[in-house]
Amino acid sequence: MSISFDWKVRVPDDVLVSQLDGESVLLKLKSECYFGLDEIGTRIWDLLLSSDSIQGAYEALVTEYDEDPDKLRADLTELVDSFVEQGLIEVASA
Repeated sequence: MSISFDWKVRVPDDVLVSQLDGESVLLKLKSECYFGLDEIGTRIWDLLLSSDSIQGAYEALVTEYDEDPDKLRADLTELVDSFVEQGLIEVASA
């Protein structure tokens, strides 16, 4: 799937998220699979959900982390693709 950074992210109803000490555990109820996010993964998750678009999350990450913007964009695209593939998020036009 080709992700547009103009899209908004939302969590499906069958995904539960629990955060503790800066890390997150995601549970996909239909498949009963757990996914863990470290501190950085949790920050990215939070930004994806709180931003108006994936682009907004990307822009926040560029200011927060000392990472090459092109590499950050590629890594974020890969992570969002993975979240979508696992059914942890849904993306749609903002």
